[in-house]
Amino acid sequence: MTGSLWRDTAAVDEAAAVTAKLTDSIVDGLLTAPPGLEARVYEAMRYSALAPGKRLRPLLVLAGARLFGVARRSALQVAAAVEMVHAYSLIHDDLPAMDDSDLRRGRPTCHKAFDEATAVLAGDGLLTLAFETLAHPDTHGSAAVRCELVTALAGAAGAAGMVGGQMIDLIAERQSLDIGAITRLQRMKTGALIAFSCEAGAILAKAPHELRLALRGYAHDLGLAFQIADDLLDVQGSADETGKPVGADAAAGKATFVSILGIDRARAQAELLINQAVAHLDLFEQRAELLRQVARFVIDRRT
Repeated sequence: MTGSLWRDTAAVDEAAAVTAKLTDSIVDGLLTAPPGLEARVYEAMRYSALAPGKRLRPLLVLAGARLFGVARRSALQVAAAVEMVHAYSLIHDDLPAMDDSDLRRGRPTCHKAFDEATAVLAGDGLLTLAFETLAHPDTHGSAAVRCELVTALAGAAGAAGMVGGQMIDLIAERQSLDIGAITRLQRMKTGALIAFSCEAGAILAKAPHELRLALRGYAHDLGLAFQIADDLLDVQGSADETGKPVGADAAAGKATFVSILGIDRARAQAELLINQAVAHLDLFEQRAELLRQVARFVIDRRT
């Protein structure tokens, strides 16, 4: 689709606000703190999982599910699970042993607001609760579908996905990576969870393989464009805009898309990737308009 409609992202902010409200309502219910001493870890989990944010990954889940007419309750269960996995990853990513960040989403990171040990436990709790949520009958009436969701999210979040990408990211602080290695790093660390978010609706709907492939293609290009936009923000953005420290990659001596390609070439590459991502959605015609708008939002955002 080459028309101008998909470049109008006005609907994305509204859709993101609705998504955040609905997803946070599910997460809020799942994180009701018990009366015992363990309530402190629930407080830390809530602090991170319900922190202000765009809820991009839940938005991708709901937009993808809408393509197939999936029941909203099912889609929201998956959206909540994805957001909890994302929140867990941010908690651990911010720890002193990882990126050692003091600020996230405009406020102190979990280990600063609580302590390091509680932050580790809060991340562990969110990760395991995400899988418990996917396995619950509220997510889908078919046990086979629930198992497929669990398997897919485990692959995206584990050593073959996000965890493995984080390992490569740590190595990048000690040795130089070329553009191929950086691309692989970001496909694993950032792109894998985005890919699951995009395909989850197709899994819920038991959609044909061809349609799943189209969503995977969209997610693949979207995930890389998202990371390039992040790298650009780290160079050109401010902490007030992004809600987190900027310039951290350069300070750590990490190679990024921007440090290798330069600002102009990196921005051009992001534009190319977004156009490729949108082309994968042609099979869905106008039904995928929100996903097209999300693609534009990803590289135009300032947070």
